[in-house]
Amino acid sequence: MPPSAPVVPQSLEPVDLDRYPVHEPGSRGWDAAVRSARERLAAGGCAVLPGFVRASWLDRLRREGESVAPLAHHETEVVNVYNTDPDPDLPADHPARVPLERGNAFVARDRIPHDQLVHRLYPDPGFRAFLAACVGVPELHELGDPFAGLCLNVVADGRSHPWHFDTNEIAISLLTRAPEAGGTFEYCPDIRSADAENTGDVAAVLAGDGGARIRRLDLCAGDLQLFRGRYSLHRVTEVRGATARHTAIFSYSARPGVVGSAVRTRQLFGRTAQVHRSPRDVRVDGLMD
Repeated sequence: MPPSAPVVPQSLEPVDLDRYPVHEPGSRGWDAAVRSARERLAAGGCAVLPGFVRASWLDRLRREGESVAPLAHHETEVVNVYNTDPDPDLPADHPARVPLERGNAFVARDRIPHDQLVHRLYPDPGFRAFLAACVGVPELHELGDPFAGLCLNVVADGRSHPWHFDTNEIAISLLTRAPEAGGTFEYCPDIRSADAENTGDVAAVLAGDGGARIRRLDLCAGDLQLFRGRYSLHRVTEVRGATARHTAIFSYSARPGVVGSAVRTRQLFGRTAQVHRSPRDVRVDGLMD
């Protein structure tokens, strides 16, 4: 008798399993998808899996994001690329002294219903195993953070997400709604390393002298993006039009139980929980942030 087809968990039903057989680890298709993602991450710090969510599920994906977007924490802030407190002792030309306006907003995980597609996908063991293989680590764990493990990033008309670095080494996101115009993802792959901030190069980009270092990417709804956000300076340009840009952000760690700091959590979500009083940080190096 021919071998039976693997059972597809309900959480993976929206995934285009013909192109990305997340449910079949070790299969030819799984190996090919993983190999392609690894090669693109190594070559340019970014791997996009286009059409990761099937076209027939995109309308539901969009509607679910729209239903929780009003719950986003909105607070326009002046920040720097490292999201650190101002330090007047730094040289005047240091990139941490360059003020940037952050106008995007975040919906925390505890405000995203558990039956939504992104909330079902985030903890799925097969999805996590596939992502771990793509980024080249033995295992990925959900964050122990009730707010930051999964969130929805909302960038509305006239708003942008300015140049910044991520806390996680690898950022994983899924575009759930594309804007009418603007909202381009721009990034400078590996502009710094775990051992070197390379502030001169970062300062040049902030001054508008990024040149060929800056790469641009217009994503489509349903595209999954894996990105070396810890070391690659990046931003989302100003969105134009009535349709806000929505992105589900999946945050994992190689260690279990990681929780963000109270300061950073309050900055992003406007509140903290008891668990943030004793955080287990996700940082893997000694960079500024």
